[in-house]
Amino acid sequence: VAHYDTIVIGAGHNGLVCANYLARQNQKVLVLESSSTIGGLASTHEFHPGFKVSVAHTAGHFSKKIHRDLSLQDHGLSLTPNPLSCVGLDLQGNHVVLDGDTVSGVPETDQAAYANYSKLTKRFANLLAPFWLKTVPPIGNNSLPEVLSFAQLGLKMRMLGKQDMREFLRIITLPTHDLMDEYFDHPILKALLSWNGLIGSKQAPRSPNNSVMLMLYRMSGGTNGLHELPVGGVSGLIDALRSSAESRGVEIRTSAPVGRIAVQGGKEGLRATGVQMDGGDQVSARNIVSSADPKTTFLTLLGAENLEIEFTNRIRRIRSEGLVAKLHLALNDLPKFTGLDQSDGQLLISPDMATIERSFDDSKYGQCPADPVMEIVIPSLRDPSLAPEGQHVLSAQVMYVPYKMKNEWDLAAKDVFTDRLIDKIAMYAPTIREQIVAKELLTPIDLEQRFRVAGGHWHHGEFALDQLFMMRPTYGAGQYRTPVRDLYLCGAGSHPGGDITGGPGHNAAHEILS
Repeated sequence: VAHYDTIVIGAGHNGLVCANYLARQNQKVLVLESSSTIGGLASTHEFHPGFKVSVAHTAGHFSKKIHRDLSLQDHGLSLTPNPLSCVGLDLQGNHVVLDGDTVSGVPETDQAAYANYSKLTKRFANLLAPFWLKTVPPIGNNSLPEVLSFAQLGLKMRMLGKQDMREFLRIITLPTHDLMDEYFDHPILKALLSWNGLIGSKQAPRSPNNSVMLMLYRMSGGTNGLHELPVGGVSGLIDALRSSAESRGVEIRTSAPVGRIAVQGGKEGLRATGVQMDGGDQVSARNIVSSADPKTTFLTLLGAENLEIEFTNRIRRIRSEGLVAKLHLALNDLPKFTGLDQSDGQLLISPDMATIERSFDDSKYGQCPADPVMEIVIPSLRDPSLAPEGQHVLSAQVMYVPYKMKNEWDLAAKDVFTDRLIDKIAMYAPTIREQIVAKELLTPIDLEQRFRVAGGHWHHGEFALDQLFMMRPTYGAGQYRTPVRDLYLCGAGSHPGGDITGGPGHNAAHEILS
């Protein structure tokens, strides 16, 4: 029986970040990954000979602090100086481009409105920024950390001034549809700006109370909502995290699925003591940290029999059915989008907010969108190793693809929807069908089965007000600690949530070390 200070279950980016921070404090750390490759949803796989891609096609809003703390630049990670531009595609080639603080392709009135909108929303997003890399204390225990944390938020709100504070409290409850209509006229610009409040969430522009809050929440991550893609692509980030961890003595085992989390009882209740591998081997540790989703951690690895019924029911009620599919195309040449000179950015196919709303309506009734909306990246432009020389990979995140289909997912349904998606892309890149060498569609069901993520949700649970901050994933487990002593969470199901930020891994490590 081998013994470690900490065992981390799962070698996704959060698990690797957590392991790095623990090893910095001289802990003996073992990372166990069920797959043959590390990275989780950010891992890179070959979907056709010579063509590789990651499910996470950008590095999201990866923390600059973590980048510095772990000296990832010394392990080959080079972040590009500017985030990816965001392009709203137009059928006639009159595209809308968001690049930093500027927008082009819209009337001067919308450009002026965007300058004001950008300035104001950045101020509001900065209110939330301090919470990304800290534990948000539970409400009601009146501890000093809780008092100081919420006092800081209150002080920052007061420093906005009376007028802006009132405006902040007003807009965070608005649907994005209403906020966009207040500021802008151009339909593509409205869809483009609302996207960050909607992607990966079970809501649409007219959904109440939540989407503007989520948009500000993502903007607070450090890049104002724009995404980054390191030199070398997403795999460059994962490789750097692995190199950094191993340089600190972290042991990483792949093809090592954990069957159960071992527990022992005592006067103070249950405590985690190690793990039992699928093959039966036992490995012990003082702490167990799971980067798996909460449902898998508590219901599969720990077992409901080791939890209070009320807590188990809260875990079962976590909304975690995925609503995003991934389309991967192997291409023999760089696709040419009408009127677009540079394809090195996030390309959004969503002509207006009404189209987004209709796609959401289809999904509510278990149907794939008749007129799908999607976000496209060509990652091989930043990482040529993903495709043979002169060839490319297209990666698309397709919104509102239901986990539960009315007529069930099968190969025929996947083929029909894949063709529909390619037809949609071809409206903007007319020659793309002739360039396709191979294609792959990963539905939420596929993501669940391939990556062992309950519901196939890439955030391990919906972004919603009752599943954010101290309530993520649910109360009783919202501060990375769990009802079982020495068992912690560090995955996207914990605060600050999904996207590639490293935040959950960073925060969980600090809780363990405290």
